[in-house]
Amino acid sequence: MRSLSFLSKMTIFSFLLSTLPVIFIGAFAFFTSSNEIQKNVNEGKMQLITQINSNVEQKLTTVNHTLNQVINSTVLKKAMDMPLTVTDFMMYDDLRSEIRYMQSFDTRLEDVLLINAKQNWMIKNSGLYKFDKYPFADKLISLMNTQDNSTWILNPSEWFYTEENARSVTCDYSISLVKKLPTTGLDKFGLALANIPACSLKDMIQSDSEHPDDIVIMDEHQRIVMNRDPGLIGKSITAAGLTDLTHLDEDESGQFRASIHDKPYSVTYLRSNLNNWTYLSLTSIDSLTKESSKIGTYTIYICALMLLLALLLAWLVSRKMYSPIQLLLNQIGGLVSGNQKRKANEFQMISEHVHTLFQSKSQLEKEVHQHIGQVRTFFLIKAFQGHIKPTELLEKLAQFGYTDHIAAWKTMSVITIQIDAIDHTRYEKKDMELLLFAVHNMMEELIPSEQRLAPILIDQTIVTMIGSSDSVDSDFRTMVYSLTEQVQQHIYNFLKLHISIGISLPIHAFTQMSLAYKEGLEALKHRIKLGEGIIIQYENINSGKHYLNLNYPKPIENELIDSIKLAEKDKSRELLKQLLHAVFAAQLTPQEYQIPLARLLNNLLMMMQESGIALNQIHPNKGSLFEEVLGLHTTPEIEDWFWTEVIHPLIRIYRDRQDAQYHNISEKIIDLVQHYYDTDLTLEECASRLHYNANYLSSIFRKETNCSFSDYLSNYRFNMAKKWLSETDMPIKDISSKLRYNNSQNFIRSFRKQEGLTPGQYRDKQREGLKPST
Repeated sequence: MRSLSFLSKMTIFSFLLSTLPVIFIGAFAFFTSSNEIQKNVNEGKMQLITQINSNVEQKLTTVNHTLNQVINSTVLKKAMDMPLTVTDFMMYDDLRSEIRYMQSFDTRLEDVLLINAKQNWMIKNSGLYKFDKYPFADKLISLMNTQDNSTWILNPSEWFYTEENARSVTCDYSISLVKKLPTTGLDKFGLALANIPACSLKDMIQSDSEHPDDIVIMDEHQRIVMNRDPGLIGKSITAAGLTDLTHLDEDESGQFRASIHDKPYSVTYLRSNLNNWTYLSLTSIDSLTKESSKIGTYTIYICALMLLLALLLAWLVSRKMYSPIQLLLNQIGGLVSGNQKRKANEFQMISEHVHTLFQSKSQLEKEVHQHIGQVRTFFLIKAFQGHIKPTELLEKLAQFGYTDHIAAWKTMSVITIQIDAIDHTRYEKKDMELLLFAVHNMMEELIPSEQRLAPILIDQTIVTMIGSSDSVDSDFRTMVYSLTEQVQQHIYNFLKLHISIGISLPIHAFTQMSLAYKEGLEALKHRIKLGEGIIIQYENINSGKHYLNLNYPKPIENELIDSIKLAEKDKSRELLKQLLHAVFAAQLTPQEYQIPLARLLNNLLMMMQESGIALNQIHPNKGSLFEEVLGLHTTPEIEDWFWTEVIHPLIRIYRDRQDAQYHNISEKIIDLVQHYYDTDLTLEECASRLHYNANYLSSIFRKETNCSFSDYLSNYRFNMAKKWLSETDMPIKDISSKLRYNNSQNFIRSFRKQEGLTPGQYRDKQREGLKPST
């Protein structure tokens, strides 16, 4: 081990330590008693029957919900007051449709019965019956005596199917959900029964248990509802060999030992709160104890194998882990000689070099912090020049440390400083950059940071914003003027240099920074009349009004053009109103309003020309559109003219183009359906063939046909199935395969759901209709 590195030794040692728990676990498992194994098995059985209970209750709850929809439907409520006869075909068909929708593969419903004892009729899958003529009418009416209005009851299947000679009963017993009718009122004279074959419960739990044969379900009367032997269904639980049921009365769930057919069993049980059924799992004690010795033997072999593997893995991993560390140390110069390789502690050497890296990182952070000021300066230049979006301005200011300024400032103003002529001073022109730098630094020192943004230099002008929590404009102006006087006097005393300062009008939002900056520059322009070394307030040269900053609403115009191209009439009308409102909101002379109006008309005509639309298509009068719009005098007239003479005609042209394109696309999709309905055709495949987006095709197809692509494909396949059933002898299995059903049963259920008949019945009916009358 002397040639191994420190890391290799530690790795092997740690892996050897990790094998000790394996040995202890193996010894513990070897001496584990059969009772402990049984406990673990019982816990697993409890989880299993809890899951089975949950899944069965979910399906029963689904049946309950769907039956509630039927009994609360308007059709059934109306039918409860009618003596249905063969002449009431429409009402009968509606009721059949209601109960047919309940029956699906998931719920395993085999039949749904609607009984009206007062009007003497009964409806089920096989047809409409006179209730008093039904063989088991007295048995069915006895279900009215149940205490609850809705309950689950185990009944003999012959009560429901004995009169149907053509149909074989698949299970001797059915689980019936019985609901008294009508749902409202105290007088109950009808029943709704949803029947599930008791034998199908075993199929429901197949996916939950690899061995469902040891699962038994019994109802509240201790009759077997589900058992591996279908012949025991409906009989007492004692018929299955479980005679001692005293433990079942103690708790809602648990385990106990019982003797079944003179053999010891562990019984795990759980009582359902939904219908008071009891779920039982029966586990043979002999099978558990037989396996315990095998487990111990297998554990010894596995522990020995794991110990050998751990030793081998420790060796391989130590070498693998050491390779990159050795490479790292070589790259940073940590190892030099063979002696150092044998004596060095690699982690100590890496720690020393990481410490050096942290020192380098701290130095780098200092340099980055110095560059943050340059980035902030670049941002403020763009903000004053109006190149930052208003929605991003506050977020960026907060990123550069102005969060407190944003929260506290209510009134702000931009000040601009320029150095006056230096011809008759001790400075030369080459000193201008240095002087500006000096004035910039002095402003940072003279004005507290909480009262200003960082001063910046833009085109020989030093610019900053002053802010205050004072919301009174007059008080704020006084404070700013006093502050600028101090700055001007201090710079003159220190540099013997005259400067002029421009002050904008007070603003109350950071989004007005660019406006205030323009006002500050505008104020400085008046030095040509007022002389040098002055402080100029913008309110003294513009009657206290802000600098006029007319911006043509280009974003709204872009949205308007897009909505016209998409033929969105209402949106285009609204955007036209917004655009004209933005134009007329500016204080301009009547002649000046002509400029944005002419610009709007020109851009609309350019869009029209680029789309290949001739001018005479929207304006056949051959007159000048510009002359017409410039001859209008009121805002409503201008808005109405743009809409009726330009925009609305363009929308009609674009809509006609869209309709033609949509119709052509829909025809192509229908053609694909008619040619490839017997393949796995999807909307995505149609989109790929036609080179369009699938969502776009879906919206177009629905708009043109008033149905979705999947519904159209299903209806077309259904019509083809009817055609083949009527005109050919093609087997039903082959028809279901050609129409892309997973199996023929799914096809039969789907066909019966839509047509009310099975495919075979439909074929027989069509052939009977074609036979010549004798």
